[in-house]
Order: sequence, then structure tokens, then C-alpha cells
Amino acid sequence: MKRLLTAGLLLNLAVFSANAADVLTSIRPIQMITTEITKGVSQPEVLLGTNTSPHDYALKPSDVRRIQGADLVIWFGRDLEPFLEKSLSKRDRVLTLSQVDGLALREFAEGGHDHHDHHGHDHGTHDPHFWLGHKTAVQVAQAITKAMAELDPNNQLVYEENLKQFEAEMQSLSEKITKQLAPVKSKGYYVFHDAYAYFEEDYGLNQLGHFTVSPERKPGAKTLIKIRKALAAEEATCVFKEPQYTPAVVQSVTRGSSANIGELDPLGASIEVKSGSYFVFLQSLADSFETCLSK
Repeated sequence: MKRLLTAGLLLNLAVFSANAADVLTSIRPIQMITTEITKGVSQPEVLLGTNTSPHDYALKPSDVRRIQGADLVIWFGRDLEPFLEKSLSKRDRVLTLSQVDGLALREFAEGGHDHHDHHGHDHGTHDPHFWLGHKTAVQVAQAITKAMAELDPNNQLVYEENLKQFEAEMQSLSEKITKQLAPVKSKGYYVFHDAYAYFEEDYGLNQLGHFTVSPERKPGAKTLIKIRKALAAEEATCVFKEPQYTPAVVQSVTRGSSANIGELDPLGASIEVKSGSYFVFLQSLADSFETCLSK
């Protein structure tokens, strides 16, 4: 029966892949998750290029043409990609992930540094980095599967089968990473910006703080003094920088301390997007944590 089902799916692909839907995603992690759902049917495109952050991007005319030409655009929402809000408000066939029913987003601290207004736009009350959490990534994959089935009902069975595989792979990888990070989860560290809480909560990691809430906002003097003191007291094993931002501030704060400098890439910029790349991305994050914290 399973062999017949697989053959049926392959026949389905052969018939309909020529007319595959043109899907445009805003950022690389959303493209990676969408690729897992559409594999065998189509390859979703991404708007933001390698090493480009959604926090401070401005649309080009070519971007606007790509948005207009897509059958479906998938983005998180204005709290992560404010540059897209105006263009997407004028079109149908948009999946706004922040509006997915029941999406278990983490609330920023009430009245704390996490909820902030900068350069005239509010970054919102909830953490948009859903793709770094197990539960939220699966919820988004389910929403993408539903949207793809509505857009392209001929391939609904393929999308649903791909979703089952995604959920199983997520469970397997989560169990593997839990074991991998168990020996280092008590080690203290600082991250460049507050992007990793979903991953940290999944695996019980010990983040001591961040340089900045959002990358376009410079770290305050009080924050830097606090981090320097913690490093001097050898409370932190590692300080993580990011490839999208190479602030001299990380180098200057760690100078003279015994803390290691590691790198975390919240967007997976160096990973080629293809089937399986989302899991490679999550594993690379786990490896970065393990390497820097176990030194």
C-alpha cells in the first residue's frame, strides 16, 4: 500500500510540477521550512539575500516586481520585516505567519528592554524568531502546508506527506540535540542580539544576556559595563557574534578576558537551501553552542 501511495505521489509530481506555484519567502529560514513542504514539487524563492538582515532592509524596484509576480508570499509580519508591510497590504495570496492561529510565540518581558520602539516603528510584544523553536517551527510548517494545499490542490497529498516527514525529522533532531548540549547547558554565555530564546528554552541553555535587543540598535554603556564585569569574574564561558554584524564591540568587551568568541548565525546564511537544509541549519547552531561552551 505504501509503495502504491509513493508511486501515486510521483505520478502526481510528474503531471503537475510543470505548473508549480511560484512561492516567494521573505527570509532564508522561512524559505528552508517551505522547501521541506514543497520538495518534489517546487523550490521557493527568497527575497533577502545572504548576509542581509530583515531588521534594516529597504526594498528595491526588482524586489517589488518579484513580490508582484509571486503566486504566494510568505513572511512573518511587520514586527520582523517592516519593509514589506506596504507592498503586501495591496495583494492577495499572502501568508502572514505572525497571524497563524495558536502560534506559540514567546512574549517579550513586560516593561523590560525587550519591548522597544526604535526609529519610529515598534518591534512588537512577541519574539519573531519562531524558526529557532521546535514547537513554533512545526506550527508554521503546518500553516505553510495548508496554504500550499489551497494554492495548489493537485499536490495536496505531496505537501501533507512532506509535513509528516518534517515533523518526524524535527522530533528526531530535537532528541539528538538535547543529548548533545546536555554537558554544556549550565555554562554561561552572552549573545550579540536577543534572537535565540526559543532554541535556548528548548535545550535549557544558560544565556546570561545580550549586547542588544535588535541589531540596528547599538548596545548601551550600562550593558557593556555589565558584560565586562561578568567576563572579568569568569561567569561566562563564551561570547557569540553574528556574521551579519561584525561589531568591534564584541572584540573590545572580550579583550583581556578568558571568554571564547563563538559565532551564531540566526539566518543560516552560509547554508545552501535545498531539501534537508533546515535541519542542517539547526544542527549547525547546536554545534556552535557545543564548540564554544565546551572549550
